[in-house]
Amino acid sequence: MANKNLFTYLLLAFVSVFLSACGAVEVNKYAGKHHVHGEAPESAETTEPPSAGNTRVVRISGSASIEEIIPALAKKRVVFVGETHDNYAHHLSQLEIIKGLHEVYPDLAIGMEMFQKPFQAHLDSFIAGEISEQQFLKRSEWFDRWSFDYRLYRPILDYARQHKIPVVALNASKELKNRVSEVGIAGLNEEERARVPAEVDRSDEEYTARLRKIFHQHPGSSKRNFERFLDVQLLWDESMAERAAAYLQEHPSRKLVVLAGSGHLMHGSGIPKRVSRRMDVETAIVLPADNLKLQPGIADFLVFPEAAKLPKAGLMGVFLGTAEEGVLIASIAPESAAEKAGLKRGDVIQQLNGKAVKTPSDIKLVLFEKKPGENVQLQVLRKRLLLSDQELDFSFPLGG
Repeated sequence: MANKNLFTYLLLAFVSVFLSACGAVEVNKYAGKHHVHGEAPESAETTEPPSAGNTRVVRISGSASIEEIIPALAKKRVVFVGETHDNYAHHLSQLEIIKGLHEVYPDLAIGMEMFQKPFQAHLDSFIAGEISEQQFLKRSEWFDRWSFDYRLYRPILDYARQHKIPVVALNASKELKNRVSEVGIAGLNEEERARVPAEVDRSDEEYTARLRKIFHQHPGSSKRNFERFLDVQLLWDESMAERAAAYLQEHPSRKLVVLAGSGHLMHGSGIPKRVSRRMDVETAIVLPADNLKLQPGIADFLVFPEAAKLPKAGLMGVFLGTAEEGVLIASIAPESAAEKAGLKRGDVIQQLNGKAVKTPSDIKLVLFEKKPGENVQLQVLRKRLLLSDQELDFSFPLGG
C-alpha cells in the first residue's frame, strides 16, 4: 500500500448519523427527499421560531487514510469513485482505492465512463497485453472520443494491465449521444432506439432540478432545449448503469469499481441508483470533496487529496482542423512555438516526425508524451493564391 502521507483524507460521518431533535438518522445515500439542502421550508407566516428539527448536523468522526476505509469499501459489491476529469489528484486517489481493494479482493473489475461500449474489444486487447499503448489509443479513438489528457488515466490503466484487471467500457457511443442531442430520445429511429436502455427512469425530481440548474449556468442555454440536455444525461447514466449491472450479472464473483465524473454519482441519482434499480447490490460512493458543495447524502465518503499536477506537455500552440491533404492549422496561438518557427494559419501538416498524418488525432498520438523543449519535424503544404503551392520543412522545439 502506498505511503499514507501521500494524501490527506477526511472521513466524514456519511456512514454514521445525522443528528436532529427527532433522534439519530442513518444516512441513506439515495433518500434525497429526506435530506434538506439549506432551504427554509415553505410555511404560513408565524412569529414562532423555526423548529430545530429541520437542521441537520454532520458528525465528523476524524481523519482517516484510504487504507483505513478499504475494509468498509470491500464489503460492497460496487464502489463508485468520482472525479473532476482534468484533476490529476482525483485520479491518483482513484488508483489508491483500486489498489487497496485489489489487494483485499483480487477478483476485481474497473468500469470507466471514459470508454464507449463499441470499443470494448480494443480495451480487452490492451489489458491482455496483446496490443501496444499506441495501438490501443488509436483503435479506441481516445483523442476523438474523450479528449482529456490520457496521462491522467495512464497510472490506472497501467495498473489494470499489469494485474490483468478487466476494464469495462461503460459509456454510450458518441454518435448516439449526438443524435439524442439533435432529436431527443423520442425522435430516434427504430435502429437507434434499440441502442438506448429499454427503461429510462425520469421519476427523480431532484436529479432533474440539479441538471436544470447546471443547464442554465451554461452560456446560450436560453437558445437550447433543456429536454434534449436531460435526454443526453439520462442516456449517459442509464447506459452506464445498464452496462455495469449486466457485467455484474455476467460475472457473479466479481466486485466492480466504477470511475465517473462526480456529477454522475453525487446523491446516487445518476448511475448508482440506476444500477440498484436493475439488481439488488450493496454500493458505496466516494467523491473528492475539494470542489463540491458539501450536502447531506451527497456520498458515503468524501476525500480531500493533496494537489497533484501532471508534468507539462510539449505544445506546438496550434488549433487543428481537417484537410484533404493532411491536418489543417486552423489558427496559431501568439508567441507559441509554431508561430516562432514560422508556421502560418492555413498550412497543412502532412508529416510529423517522419510519419504521415491525416487527422488531428494522428498529431495528438505523436505529441501526447512529448515534453517542452523536445524537437519536432514537420512537413507542411502551404497553399498560395497566385503562386504554386509550397512544400516546407520545419524543425523546432515544443513550448510548454
